[in-house]
Amino acid sequence: MMIELVLLARADQVDALSDALTDELDALAVTVEDADADTPDEAPIFGEPGMPATLSSQIGGWQRSIVKALFTDEDAATEAATLLLAQDDDSGATLFDDLHIHGLQPVADQDWVRLTQSQFEPVLITSDFWIVPSWHKAPEGATRVMRLDPGLAFGTGTHPTTRMCLRWIARHADLSAPWPRVLDYGCGSGILAIGAGLHGATGIDAVDIDPAAVESSRANAAANGVSLNRVGLPDQAEGLYPVVLANILAAPLKLLAPLLSQHVAPGGSLVMAGLLERQIEDLQAAYAPWLALEVADREEGWVLLSGRRP
Repeated sequence: MMIELVLLARADQVDALSDALTDELDALAVTVEDADADTPDEAPIFGEPGMPATLSSQIGGWQRSIVKALFTDEDAATEAATLLLAQDDDSGATLFDDLHIHGLQPVADQDWVRLTQSQFEPVLITSDFWIVPSWHKAPEGATRVMRLDPGLAFGTGTHPTTRMCLRWIARHADLSAPWPRVLDYGCGSGILAIGAGLHGATGIDAVDIDPAAVESSRANAAANGVSLNRVGLPDQAEGLYPVVLANILAAPLKLLAPLLSQHVAPGGSLVMAGLLERQIEDLQAAYAPWLALEVADREEGWVLLSGRRP
């Protein structure tokens, strides 16, 4: 049975404490939580939609953080706690002053593979289009199924931005006149490229700056019987495409405005996500010289923008 060492630390100590636990004290894993969670003093730090960031985000964490470190046994956890309390800095002062040991708690043995899998259920895109992990049966009524397991690359369909892009594909694809070329720029797991392929698209190029994403896209496409034309780094994108898909973030999308716009064929569509409501006007202005972007979908504070090149 493994043991969890539970510590209470200040925000400015968390990074150094986590490094010490993993790099020097052989902790198997370290997690950090808000010590004031579920109280009036709880402090959001990430600025997600509906949750404005607080002062805590400026100092890298919560004012009071619970740090949990996982060890193989009680002896290892006890030794780690003892060494942390004895750590001195160059001046001889205690390195982790105000660090409190909350105690040790056993962690029951579990089937970690099964536990991880249980956290990923089939994802509804449209009434007949679903993303289904390989260990699940497809839901009844699912006539178009993408098999996709969680991995190193971004994109499993659980985030609103991905779902909105896939909904756009499902709603605009015409199987009687399939798209002859599609560009998935910043492909991650390849989920948008695969979604386009499942809706009849051909000549699909999937590109990303991350080599792990490139390999993930290639493997996921093969697992779904989708043929990709090119899979590689961004310079692999060539020419004009009737559909350009980009689910990234606002800052890179803004910088990429000239490049992405010039890849859209006349009469073609540019579809982009990874944007918050407050970023709409900024992105519309950045792309205005090439095409007019409109809000095509909204979900949980995120938006999908699309535009057609004249």
